[in-house]
Amino acid sequence: MKLSSAPLAPVLLALALAGCAVGPDYQRPRVDAPAFKEAGDWKPAEPADQQPRGRWWEVYGDATLNSLEARVDVSSNTLLAAEAQYREAVAAATIASSSLFPSLSATGSASRSGTPRQGSTPAKVGDNFGAGLAASWEFDLWGRVRRSAEAGRAAAEAAAADLESVRLSLHATLAQTYFSLRVADTELQLYARILADYERSLQITRNRYAQGVDTRADVAAAETQLKTTQAQAIDLGLQRAQLEHAIAVLVGQAPASFSLAPAALTLQPPALPALVPSQQLEHRPDIAAAERRLAAASAAVGVAKGGAFPLISLSGSAGYSGSPLEHLFTAPNEIWALGASAVVPLFEAGKVRAEIAQARAAYDVSLATYRQTVLSAFQEVEDNLAAASRLEAEAKVQSEAVAASRQSATITLNQYKAGIFSYLNVVTAQSAQLNAERTAVELLGRQLNASVVLLKAAGGEWRRP
Repeated sequence: MKLSSAPLAPVLLALALAGCAVGPDYQRPRVDAPAFKEAGDWKPAEPADQQPRGRWWEVYGDATLNSLEARVDVSSNTLLAAEAQYREAVAAATIASSSLFPSLSATGSASRSGTPRQGSTPAKVGDNFGAGLAASWEFDLWGRVRRSAEAGRAAAEAAAADLESVRLSLHATLAQTYFSLRVADTELQLYARILADYERSLQITRNRYAQGVDTRADVAAAETQLKTTQAQAIDLGLQRAQLEHAIAVLVGQAPASFSLAPAALTLQPPALPALVPSQQLEHRPDIAAAERRLAAASAAVGVAKGGAFPLISLSGSAGYSGSPLEHLFTAPNEIWALGASAVVPLFEAGKVRAEIAQARAAYDVSLATYRQTVLSAFQEVEDNLAAASRLEAEAKVQSEAVAASRQSATITLNQYKAGIFSYLNVVTAQSAQLNAERTAVELLGRQLNASVVLLKAAGGEWRRP
C-alpha cells in the first residue's frame, strides 16, 4: 500500500528540525568566588588523592562510625524517599521528551449491522472489519516541545543533585550525632569520677562534723554539691539516650532495637584538605541542584512563549476496512488519510502574556535562589574555617585551665583538711574543676562537628550527571 503524499514526511521533518526554539538560550550565571577570608595560613588546593572522598568519614578512623555510615545508604527511609523522587523526575523528563516524536497506535474493529425488511426488500445483516495504523505528531516549528524536554532534563538533573544532597546531609548528620553521643559518654565518665570524689569528700565532712571540727553547714554544702552533680549526671544520661535514638532513626532502625555501648571520645580533629571557592562550586550538590533548577526555569520561559504561536499537528492513518474477514487485507479494502491542523490563539484576555511574565518571574526567583545558595555555601565554609582555627586555640587554653583547676581543687581540699578553709571553698574549687573538664570535652566535640561540616563541603566523590 503506497501513499502519494509520502514524500512530504521528510520535508516536514526537516522543517521541524530547522525551526527556531523560542525563549532564551540558557547560560550558567557567573558567580564571583573570592578567596576565603578565614582560611588563614591554609595553602591553595593541591592534588590530594590520598584524602578520603566518597567515604570522607573514614578520615576519623572510628570503626563504629564507619559501620553506622555504611547502613545509611541501605536503610535510611529519608534517602529512599529522595531516590524515589529522583526516579519520578526521570520519568517526567522521559514523558516530556516523548512529545518530540510521533505517536503510533494500532487500530482494530469488528461490527455487525442490519437493516429491517422494507416492502419487498428483505432484511439484511452484514459484518464489517477494520485494521490499521494511526499516527500523530505535533509539528514543533517554534520549539515549544523542545523547550519542554529541556526543562524536563534539567529538572531530572536537579533531582539527581537533590538525592546526593540528601545523602551527603544524612552522612554528615550521623557523624555529628555520633560525636555528640561520644561527648556525652565522655562526660558521663567524668561525672562518675567526680561523683566518687564528692562522695569521699562528703564522708570526710561528716567525720569531721562528728568530731566537732566542722559545722552542720559544711555537711549540708557537701550534700548539696553531691546531689546537684548527681542530678546533672541524670540529665546527661537523658541527652545520651536521645542521641542514641536519633542515630537509630538515621540508620533506619527502631530505637527499641538499637543500642551503642558507651565509649570515651578519644578522636582528634583530622587534618582537613585546603579549600578554594572553585572546589566549593564543584563538590556541593545543593549548588548544582539550584543551578539545574535555574536551567529548567529558563526553558520554561520558552515553553510559555511558545503558547503565543500556532499549534500545528499532523495526523495520518492507513489500514483496511471491509468484509468478509478472510478478504480484509486486500487492495480493494485499503483506506488511508493524511491531514494537518492548526490552532492559532486569537483572543485569550492576556493569558499568554501573563504566562510568559509568570515564567520570567519564576526564572528570577530561581536565579536569586541559586546566588543565595552559593553565598550560603561560602558562609558555611567561612563559619567553620573560623571555628576550626579558633576552637583549636581555645582548646589549648582550656587544657591549661583544666590543669590549673585540678591543682586548685587539690590544694583547696588539703587546706580544708588542715582546717584553714571551710568546705564552701572546696565546693567552689571542685565546681570550677568540673566545669573546666566538661568544657574541654565539649570543645573537642565542637571541633569534630566543625570538621564534619568542612569535610562535607569539600569531600564526596559526587559528580553532577
